[in-house]
Amino acid sequence: MLGTGLGQLASEITDAYEIPYNEIPNFPVSTVEGHSGKLIFGRLGGKDIMAMQGRFHYYEGYSMKEVTFPVRVMYELGIQTLFVSNAAGGMNPEFHIGDIMVITDHINLFPEHPLRGKNFPTGPRFPDMHEAYDAQLVALADEIAAEKGIRLMHGVYVGVQGPTFETPAEYRMYRIIGGDTIGMSTVPEVIVARHCGIRVFGMSIVTDLGGFDTPVQVSHEEVQMAANKAQPYMTEIMREIIRRS
Repeated sequence: MLGTGLGQLASEITDAYEIPYNEIPNFPVSTVEGHSGKLIFGRLGGKDIMAMQGRFHYYEGYSMKEVTFPVRVMYELGIQTLFVSNAAGGMNPEFHIGDIMVITDHINLFPEHPLRGKNFPTGPRFPDMHEAYDAQLVALADEIAAEKGIRLMHGVYVGVQGPTFETPAEYRMYRIIGGDTIGMSTVPEVIVARHCGIRVFGMSIVTDLGGFDTPVQVSHEEVQMAANKAQPYMTEIMREIIRRS
């Protein structure tokens, strides 16, 4: 599931065939620049994969059921592992723009929960989330990054509604409660994937920084540019994890 500016991985897929979202019954259509809007089937790292080039966001006006509908489709198609990526704001003082952060946990601050309502039979009414992000896959990512000399950070991703970028005070607050990066996606899809018993590996590319002494103005275009520069390293790690896992 590829986020803003992170579509390069799709070009690595062999034996690919594509289906535009608007040709799939009940699928939402992404309205965000940088999200292509197609489902790709093929092979990567010697494995059969399915890739979403472009995702859906709560801030676009979709319900959580619509945002996470593609994960339900993935489950029905037999997907066993979900790889998620996003462009995110960084608030850890050790982070730099262009850093890649492996998500080790998240904080859900969305106003609607994706499992609200009648429970789907794919999982329990009260699913456990003590290991939302697979520890074995995190360890494998560390091993690959060390081999290839890629700087790889770890941290907690905070999921918020958006669509505004955060104020300096909000950045500081999210840092105080335990966040390292922040963004407007990922958390709903991860929750539904775990409810379905799908294991998850996630990465954030730090595309801007906030919450420090000097406020920094952020634009969507700058976020895309920073993501484009870092994505070859993210692609390398993702491809190798898929190959080795």
